[in-house]
Amino acid sequence: VQLQASGGGLVQPGGSLRLSCAASGSIFSINVMGWYRQAPGKQRDLVATITRGGKINYADSVKGRFTIPRDNAKNTVYLQMNSLKPEDTAVYYCNADITYWSGSYLQDMNYWGKGTLVTVSS
Repeated sequence: VQLQASGGGLVQPGGSLRLSCAASGSIFSINVMGWYRQAPGKQRDLVATITRGGKINYADSVKGRFTIPRDNAKNTVYLQMNSLKPEDTAVYYCNADITYWSGSYLQDMNYWGKGTLVTVSS
């Protein structure tokens, strides 16, 4: 099982960017999927999470600007980032709680994807 994130890049303040994170492998189900970010010299913080049923939690700093759509059929979560600010600059990581097949047994594990860099600068 792995998570593959994509979509980072350089964007001007006020601009938009969309990140994608797809899970692949012997997946049985995925409960919570989410995004975290880590700015230089700072700890990794929650950005947003979404359960399989669609319950969403946003960090206060991104409410009203970011959304976290999810496609359960594709095992994919997105992060739509609008009205970006320089302080949104960070490496963004996707995360997921995945139930997967290990032989004939089901196992649960929390996975992290490789980070994708988002730079907001003029």
